Amino acid sequence: MSHSLQRRLARKLGTAIVVFGLIAALTSFALTFEEAREFQDDMLRQIAVLSASHLPDTALPDARISDPEARVEVFHAPGPRLPAWLAQDLKPGFHTLEGVDTEMRVFVHRTAQNQLTMVAQATDARDEIAWNSALRTLIPLVLLLPLLTWLIVRLLRDGFTPVVRLTQRLDEQAADRPTPLELADVPSEVLPFVQAINRLLARSGELMQQQRRFIADAAHELRSPLTALSLQVQNLRQVDSPEALRARIEPLHDGVERARQLTEQLLGLARTQAGTDDMVTIDMPVLARQLLAEFLPRAEAVGIDIGLEENARVHLLTAPESLRLIISNALDNALKYTPTGGAVTLRLDREGNDALIEVIDTGPGIPGSEYGRVFDPFYRVPGSQGIGSGLGLSIAREAAARNGGTVTLRAGPDDIGLVFRYRQTI
Repeated sequence: MSHSLQRRLARKLGTAIVVFGLIAALTSFALTFEEAREFQDDMLRQIAVLSASHLPDTALPDARISDPEARVEVFHAPGPRLPAWLAQDLKPGFHTLEGVDTEMRVFVHRTAQNQLTMVAQATDARDEIAWNSALRTLIPLVLLLPLLTWLIVRLLRDGFTPVVRLTQRLDEQAADRPTPLELADVPSEVLPFVQAINRLLARSGELMQQQRRFIADAAHELRSPLTALSLQVQNLRQVDSPEALRARIEPLHDGVERARQLTEQLLGLARTQAGTDDMVTIDMPVLARQLLAEFLPRAEAVGIDIGLEENARVHLLTAPESLRLIISNALDNALKYTPTGGAVTLRLDREGNDALIEVIDTGPGIPGSEYGRVFDPFYRVPGSQGIGSGLGLSIAREAAARNGGTVTLRAGPDDIGLVFRYRQTI
């Protein structure tokens, strides 16, 4: 199940903004509410001081002043009109008293003439003023949260635009012609990922080129024996005597055998590239003896001494068919190019944690400059006398890579013959 990274980021960032925004808004509301109440206390103090500064030396006959807009009442004592809930013996400072219908917040100020100025305000009125002030601070923050959430979604969408463009470019590419993606507007966070994609595209392009060359070479290699077979079949129609028929059937049989071997090698290479074998533990001496038994009749037929040299008991965790293919191709090449009276040795050895499987022959060998090229499909060393398709070493290298091993070539002892080596970690 796929998940949208953009949506996930937008959801998480949006949730974080809403949560922290609400926390900030509520905190701001509480602080503003408390500051507004303190401001109301300061206002009561200032009104009391200003009112007291304008008092005459004697008490006023009417000692009550009411200000509906400020929602405060000013009293002077001693005076005849003080309400019953307001005592004349209050100490200077703030007091919260029970009024007629509600609580009253009162500030008492004593003048130098020992007169009292008392400024009173209903607590519900002061709370309403504080509440309104806090709301005026809270509302913009609350309204800002949806805007910030929308802005984050928009910025994320814009930020992912280069990735969307890269996706479109990948979708628009032709399957048989992969081209690298442009890196001009790629964000640095995804640049390594895009560079890895470009490297993958480059490898895919090289692989496609190799496959095209392989198909072309395979078609050419198959066409030659098939053309020869077609001509030989046509010639058979013109044969009258049994002796001439037998003489022409022999090259026809050789051509069919060559086409069969080439087809089997092509199928073996395809199976190796598919890599469908399971990995199992192989007892190498047992497998080596089985393979030598298969090649022994062929070696005896051409007078070649073939044998096993076991320097170490080796067990390998590998794909059995791939390993058999590697050794079989090496033995086949060795027998193919070793002259009569020569020798082919299958050697098992160990070097550290690596198993070594070597096929050593006494044939003409290969020039060192050709060691790299002989692993290319259908490549044959110029001037080589054996009959082959040039697929054996290519198949061996492909199978070795599937098993996690490597194949190399080197000259034999005293520069005689060739040593094929397969190395794999045990």
